[in-house]
This record gives sequence, C-alpha cells and structure tokens, in this order.
Amino acid sequence: MAKSEKKKRHWLSHLSFGTISLALSVLLVLAYLSVVVDPAKAWFFTLFGLLYPVVLPITVLLFVWSLFRRSHMRLPLLIVLLPSLFFFGRYVQLRRSVPAEEGPLKVISYNVGLFAHGPEGADRLVMADSVSRWLLSQDADLICLQEFFLPKDVSMDAWIKRHFPGYKAEYYVFTGTRGSFGNLTLSRRPVADKGKINFERSTNLALWTDIRLDSTTVRLYNCHFESYNISLSNLVKKDGAMEETERKMRRSITERPKQVAEVLRGVDKAPVQSMVLGDFNDNPLSYTYMRLLRGRRDSFVKAGKGFGATYRTLWPLLRIDYILYPPGLQAITYEVPHVDYSDHYPVIATYGH
Repeated sequence: MAKSEKKKRHWLSHLSFGTISLALSVLLVLAYLSVVVDPAKAWFFTLFGLLYPVVLPITVLLFVWSLFRRSHMRLPLLIVLLPSLFFFGRYVQLRRSVPAEEGPLKVISYNVGLFAHGPEGADRLVMADSVSRWLLSQDADLICLQEFFLPKDVSMDAWIKRHFPGYKAEYYVFTGTRGSFGNLTLSRRPVADKGKINFERSTNLALWTDIRLDSTTVRLYNCHFESYNISLSNLVKKDGAMEETERKMRRSITERPKQVAEVLRGVDKAPVQSMVLGDFNDNPLSYTYMRLLRGRRDSFVKAGKGFGATYRTLWPLLRIDYILYPPGLQAITYEVPHVDYSDHYPVIATYGH
C-alpha cells in the first residue's frame, strides 16, 4: 500500500512539473512571436513580450532542475530556451570591461516625468532646476528630453536659455491648465534643419533635428510614443480599474505601431542617416522595437554593461528608453545612471564618427 502511494505521488510530481514546464514554454514561444505580430491586429501579443523578463529566468531554473531530475522535459525546455540566446543581450550585457575613454559625441535621452517624481511635496520648478544642473554636469553634446514641463507662468525660452547656456533648443509643447509639456532637444552642435511629427489623437510626438557632426549630418528623432497611463495603485483601490486598465493598454499597444510608422516614413525620406531615441514605451521583445531597429544599432547592446532596464518603478524588468544609432557612428560607451529625479532613468551614450 505504501509503495503504491509513493508511486502515485511520484507520478503526480512528474505531471505537475511537466504541466508547469509546458505552460512556461508556451509563454516563451508567444513572447518570441510578439516581435513579428502587428499589435494593431492582435494587441495581446505585446503582453507576452512584457512577461519575457519574468518567464525566462523561471524557465532557466526549471531546465536546470530537469537536468538533476533527468526529466523528459529537459530537451523541450532546452529547445524553447535556445532563441533566447539572441534576445537575452537586449536586457542584460555581461561585458567584463568598458572602454577607458568616451567617444567624442555624447548623447543623453531622458524622460523627466513632468518633474513630478521628486520627494513628496517637492515643487516642480525645484525639480526642474535639479535635473538641469545634473544634465549640465554630464557635459553632453545632445540632450533629448521627453515629458518636459514648465508651469504656465514661466517663459519656456527664458528658462531654457538661463538653465542651458551654450545649447540651441528645439522644442514642441502642448499647453494645459497647469503649464506646458512636450519634447525638448538641446544641441551644442550646429543645427541644419528641424521639424516635428504630431501623432493623431495624442499628446505624444516626435521632434526631428538635423545635427552637423564635423564632415557628416545626422537626423535626430526625439520620440515619445504612446504611454500606458496606468496607475498601479488604482488597480487595488478603484472600482472598475481592471476594465479601465485593459482599455488603456489596448489603446496604447495599438496606437504605438501607427506612431512608429509615421516616424519611419520620415526616416525613409530623410536625406541623411537617422538616430532614433527616446521613450518608446515598449520592451526589446516587441514589434515596435524591431521595426525601429532596422537599419540601426542598439547602443546598449553594442556598448552597455549590466542591466539595461530604464523604468525605475519596476526595475530591472522594463527597458523602454533607447538610443538607436546609424551605421555611420560607432557606440563607445553606454550607461543608465540611477538618479531618482523621474520614474525613468536616463540613458547616456558616446560615439565615434
């Protein structure tokens, strides 16, 4: 009787392990497919890509456990993990050393979160002053900000001129009841041309600026694609929050590919090579990232080290801020400083050209 009971428990253990392994394998496959499925046609595939940084380490642990158990699932788990050899480096880079010197061109991209993420009760103008001082200390050639904000009684031109001496500013902002918000591009290099791309039914946008770099010119796209606009605290406190969250996620996920397409139409028509950077609001295992990467290189993949995650609240799960550069440049260094001025971390890269 005891032998029969032991055999039954052993069988149930194998069944449970196999079921969990199969479920995680399916989730990984769906995550891989998220890079080729247009979210405008099947928006929920993006969710599987978002789950990838959680599902992958659990699946790796199960695979290791299957080797000890000599489970029949070890080969299927190995097969489903193999594609991650191509995707893992978009999240984590294991370089042992970094170059001793930076490249001559330094670029910063930073979603400053409307300067609303300081200590409780902190004034936004005080936060804006702190961020501007930190940015100046980085001595960058190009600075691209998203969710830039100033109160309505503050002159945008005067504030920028006072806080960023030596930089030429190109910006486009929307005016609300509390002030003006939008994108800001600052350059210490000569500017040859400029423009903007407004996205339909959205306060998100992309600024483009042609920057002269010695013997060449590069078009810089400072992008802020559709946000989720989800409050995690409301999921618990607010009635109907789940339905509202699903609606916002669906809209955000389906709008981003359209916005990306608008930017890429501009990139295709540009007379020079383009650098695309900013807050993409999408992870590296996504349809929008893959489209934007074509013809460009990911600065983190080429020159980064450690975790590339840029969203502070859910670190190290979400990498949603990028600098994608053209083949005419060479990424030398890349870093994600953990400064707590926003819900995002800035990304900084240097290049040779």
